[in-house]
Amino acid sequence: MVDLSVQIGSLRLQNPVMPGSGTLAEGLAQVIDLNGLGAIVLKTITPDLRQGTLPPRVVEYKDATLFSIGIPSKGPDYLLETTLAFYRHYTPPLVASISADTVEAFGLLATYISVPDVSAIEANISCPNLKADGMAFGMDLGATREVIQEMRRATKLPIWAKLTPNVGDIAAFARTVQDAGADAVIVANALLGMAVDAERRIPRLGNVMGGLTGPAVKPIILRMVHQCARAIDIPVIGCGGITSGEDVIEYMLAGATAVQIGTATFLKPTAMQRAITWIADYCVRHGVERIRDLTGALRLPATSPRTSRETI
Repeated sequence: MVDLSVQIGSLRLQNPVMPGSGTLAEGLAQVIDLNGLGAIVLKTITPDLRQGTLPPRVVEYKDATLFSIGIPSKGPDYLLETTLAFYRHYTPPLVASISADTVEAFGLLATYISVPDVSAIEANISCPNLKADGMAFGMDLGATREVIQEMRRATKLPIWAKLTPNVGDIAAFARTVQDAGADAVIVANALLGMAVDAERRIPRLGNVMGGLTGPAVKPIILRMVHQCARAIDIPVIGCGGITSGEDVIEYMLAGATAVQIGTATFLKPTAMQRAITWIADYCVRHGVERIRDLTGALRLPATSPRTSRETI
């Protein structure tokens, strides 16, 4: 029997597969068994009610999708009274995801949702603030440190810091959140991009810029996971372009302890379930008794650079 369990700080997950924030809704329980997931990551909430960005919100490409959703949120009370009431009946750990406009608001929100049903809190510091020309907390080392430190003071729950790929040295941000008290890092959120309608000479997204996700971003995020895993001691959760069990194994070999599957679920609602089945079969085929032994097991060439600041 293959042991698919992994450890992320104080949390033990029965397998390394979970949804990316914002890609799981109650209706998916009618399609797959949510009890089969490693964890259940809830949609990001904010302290205030938000409608999200104006449409159009999505631009589709062959191997990628450009989203500009704007974190629509029903607020923390809805999370506590309605969302948790639905998911608390499932066995995987529940991970709440939060975002806010100020450092203080991150701390207050973390305190408010630190209830028994929540097993960990994801700090979504990486969603772009389009009013600031795409800048976000996660694009500034000082602001990143302050958010995680404030959350660490505010809650005893594990903190998972979701990093943005829109920085020059993501390993530096991974070290910063580790030093500030995070229990794990999620690498990474979407790549900032935009699309243009040449015929009408207007942006194709209502808010001009958005986040690029899907298979096309996988080589970039996979590289970042590898760099972060070598730079820190806390677990790395890979997130970016994962559509299959093979992708899960690749991310783990590169250094991830677990993964989040996002866009793929929109295309194939059973993507996570299929990935879990595939990785179990992979372990049997390769004689792997414990999947956690694959984390960081990539066989590097003897001449491979060892720093996170490599150039082509």
